[in-house]
Amino acid sequence: MITTFSVSNFRSFSSEETFSLVASNRLVGSHDDHVVTIPDSNEKVLKIAVLYGANGAGKSNLFKALRYVKSIALDARDKKSGTGREPFRFGEGVDEPSSFDLQFIAGGNLYRFGFKVDVDRIIEEWLVRVVGKSERVLYQRVTTADGKVKVDSSGLKKLGDKLSALATVGGPPNQSFLATIHVTLDSSDYGEELNEILNWFAKGLSLVGPDEPIAPVGNLLAEDSNFSTFAGDFLRDSSTGVDHLDVQKIEITEDDLSRLLPKELVSHVLKSTSGGLKSIIQIGEGTEVLFEQTDRSHYYRITIHGAHHHAGGTVVPLEFSEESDGTQRLLNLLPALHCAKIPGTVYFIDEIDRSMHPMLAWKFLDFFLKSCSGDRRQIIVTTHEANLLDLDLLRRDEIWFAEKDHEESTRLYSMTDFKVRKDHEIRKHYLQGRYGAVPFLGNLDHLIAKESQAK
Repeated sequence: MITTFSVSNFRSFSSEETFSLVASNRLVGSHDDHVVTIPDSNEKVLKIAVLYGANGAGKSNLFKALRYVKSIALDARDKKSGTGREPFRFGEGVDEPSSFDLQFIAGGNLYRFGFKVDVDRIIEEWLVRVVGKSERVLYQRVTTADGKVKVDSSGLKKLGDKLSALATVGGPPNQSFLATIHVTLDSSDYGEELNEILNWFAKGLSLVGPDEPIAPVGNLLAEDSNFSTFAGDFLRDSSTGVDHLDVQKIEITEDDLSRLLPKELVSHVLKSTSGGLKSIIQIGEGTEVLFEQTDRSHYYRITIHGAHHHAGGTVVPLEFSEESDGTQRLLNLLPALHCAKIPGTVYFIDEIDRSMHPMLAWKFLDFFLKSCSGDRRQIIVTTHEANLLDLDLLRRDEIWFAEKDHEESTRLYSMTDFKVRKDHEIRKHYLQGRYGAVPFLGNLDHLIAKESQAK
């Protein structure tokens, strides 16, 4: 779970802004089942956060900043590719370092991972275990002006020979030391604690864009009958017209594969699965190709059909690509409600209301909160959907806003910054602009006159 995330000089963020999911002590008694205790602390962390803002206010840039942090934590970088950071471009600080600091719970412990980065190198990097009000540094890394990477890894217990040697070398200047560990060593070489942290970044932090699935849903449906039943029931009870789902998993030949995918892509995937791993490629809504290595290479085509009951009593199957955008979007998000079994799992869904009815988006979040009662699971969403502004659904500290200032820089703030009575209709007040984070619409009527004159 995420407790805080701070970012500066990245995209629309100029000075440092902090997004906090630490529960407010002033709201004890308000949806107490929405919080869980932070390890080694008297504070609690929220299971849900909803971020509002006008178009262009920077909501999605918070999502992109977290995606950037995940890539820095895990991915190898070509030595000539730089760091890929995107600085704030509307001020004088373009050449200043960008800074990121993420505090998260993994394996029952609280950690901080962060770094400062310019266009060419990671200037500083740190990984810290937080215990109460104290911190134990696992490692610190700096990159000198001449590109030499220095790592102090004295905080890592029982440093093995390979990890010790890697810390001495340091790794590429534009690649994090954590990623260097991830792509260079086996988990047996760096121990349980680092494995928990890397596993959280790889599997416990799920970042879902507006047109992306949480996971390859076809393979989940084919392999998990419980999820298949749950997904069909959820779609039926959501009035999508789908009664249940039918999934076909058919082994195909290499010739079939070449007709479905480009040759270069097939070659790349076969190399990545040579060690016995599975790889899945989505080739359309409701259609996936599974690569699997056992005694030999196996290829499967997985297709999803929605079964609809016809008035005459027959069942009419539809390819899932023929279902509505909203039904497709809902199915792609359903793993968040059923398949999150890793403690500390975080789902950050950008534009959850994309193609989804307001009542369904409300019920989706309500179902998540009820289904993960007592669990360390978390969901963060960006949205324009004002129907989610409901104190029967959310606490005030779970509602956040993004707004641009006069310098075009994004500012983040919570509804706890406002005095709000329990009987206030916060949706109405938000649309009236009382909390900000709404578009300022100028007089657009003059454009009608101009259009008329142009005709």
